[in-house]
Amino acid sequence: MLRLCTGSRLDRLGHILWDHINTGGKRLRARLALSAAEALGLSRADAIGWAAACELLHNASLVHDDLQDGDRRRRGREVVWVRHGVAQAINAGDLGLMLPTSAIAQLPVSGETRWRLAQALSEAAQRVVRGQSAELDLHGRELPSWDDYAHAVGGKTSALFSLPVEGAAILAGLSDEDARALADEFSPVGLLFQVQDDVLDLYGDKGRGEVGSDLREGKVSALVVEHLRLHPNDAPWLWRVLRTPREETTERMVEETIHRFSAGGALASVWRRLGNIDDNIADSPTLARHPRLHTLASELVARALAPIIQTNPHQILREWA
Repeated sequence: MLRLCTGSRLDRLGHILWDHINTGGKRLRARLALSAAEALGLSRADAIGWAAACELLHNASLVHDDLQDGDRRRRGREVVWVRHGVAQAINAGDLGLMLPTSAIAQLPVSGETRWRLAQALSEAAQRVVRGQSAELDLHGRELPSWDDYAHAVGGKTSALFSLPVEGAAILAGLSDEDARALADEFSPVGLLFQVQDDVLDLYGDKGRGEVGSDLREGKVSALVVEHLRLHPNDAPWLWRVLRTPREETTERMVEETIHRFSAGGALASVWRRLGNIDDNIADSPTLARHPRLHTLASELVARALAPIIQTNPHQILREWA
């Protein structure tokens, strides 16, 4: 990734993008690509270029996402648009969208395989952008449904969990149909990670320097959707909170929202949906035919839920029983 950001020489734009990538993060998409390749009989070295392509695409989407959402911190640091301005953040995100193709070009595979990987990458990138647009459109619906939310996440987040697996399967010699089928099994993992992220924003620490960052930016989260489903009469109050400018959102407003989401059942309802996703992955007949991939999916689920497990009302009730 550093070599690709540098190009023929490290200019300012390459430095900006690399500085963002070098802030760290979990590298989940890259790790997933490498682990999926290994689970399908390849060495991790065979998939390094593909892992870099997936991680670059993910980071490009974050640069643009932070700008559109108005987030000022990520991974404990100021984000690109705050550090370098809006125009350069757009440029850095654009560069990040273009570099994955160069990563694929360096893979020691046939031209046909490179084309299949490039096509998978292009389709995933389109889904990510459409998902981001769909998420922004949620603000125009007074009572957004779970299907509306899942559709947006299915593009913005889930696409970047299925893509690493699809590419690994292509590298392993599977047909397009089989590669896509395996990738589809990892799409719900992306939904689960996004729901976890929504819960963590109010009931944990996302590393953004404050509780309720998503709430302050007016994001329609899984908790928002579930609370509006359970308590539609609360729509005027909740939309007033979400539409309050970030700098005017008070700690009391955040605390009240956290309390209402818990007391009103939204948190418990979100956890039921998380449990359903977990069960579907555990019972997947497609993944059962690839035991190592099945184990990988289960490990991802466990990793996603670990930071918020203490917020599960159903778990608390079982411990008290």
